[in-house]
This record gives sequence, C-alpha cells and structure tokens, in this order.
Amino acid sequence: MDIPRRLGILVVFGVPVIVGGGIVYALFGDLKPVVIYQVLLLLVAGALVSR
Repeated sequence: MDIPRRLGILVVFGVPVIVGGGIVYALFGDLKPVVIYQVLLLLVAGALVSR
C-alpha cells in the first residue's frame, strides 16, 4: 500500500474520531468512554494502515 493511500485512510478515520467523540461524550457525559472509543478507532486504523 502506498503512502497517499495510508494517509487517506487516516484522514477518513479522523472524521469519526471528532464527530463520534462528541456523540459519545454527549451520551455518557464523561471523557473515559470517549478515550476508549478513540483508542478502539486508533487500533482499527493502525491495523488497516499496517497491512
């Protein structure tokens, strides 16, 4: 996989991190679930990029 495609995948995962993090915070009202959500997305994005 070339570098532009890897960067594109990371950008595509950036949108759910920002929007989804706000939704998770609005639902739970705490930062702990937001951090867990973002770490899970980071692991998935890392797995896709490292292929």
